[in-house]
Amino acid sequence: MSRIGRMPISLPTGVTAEIRNNRVTVRGPRGEMTRVFDPAMQIVLEDNVLQVHRPTDERRHRALHGLTRALLANMVTGVSTGFQKDLEIQGVGYRAELQSDGSIVMHVGFSHPVHILPPPGIVFEVEGRTRMTVRGIDKELVGQVAAEIRAWRPPEPYRGKGIRYVGEKVRHKAGKTGS
Repeated sequence: MSRIGRMPISLPTGVTAEIRNNRVTVRGPRGEMTRVFDPAMQIVLEDNVLQVHRPTDERRHRALHGLTRALLANMVTGVSTGFQKDLEIQGVGYRAELQSDGSIVMHVGFSHPVHILPPPGIVFEVEGRTRMTVRGIDKELVGQVAAEIRAWRPPEPYRGKGIRYVGEKVRHKAGKTGS
């Protein structure tokens, strides 16, 4: 059996789950998420605990077992506490500003500022002009938006300038040596 797939998911207080066929809706203090899962996986809710069961030990069912459980756990965590990714900007003159409409304007070395609008369900925060936070209830969406922001100016290996995740290590290369 899958080690991840067989782990139960206990629902925190204030979080409810509703299962109809293979559609699961999870509601909590931060919002509501709905996802359709593979019909082969059996999702059971008993005493505020979600469990996933698989029909056979086929390779496909074993893979879906752990995936389904992980996606359900992310839904429960998202509607109860939410997810966030922290980014920092390094470089002379590089900065970010939060606009009144919730978008971010970044000055990261281009001849023009970069405007980024948050998709529905995502909130941006800027601390001090060089630190940004991407928040939301959908783990996939938070990670995707953070990766798209970082892709505008990934950290370069010579000086380390660019946008990076907080705590990300950038390996520095030696520059040119004079002859």
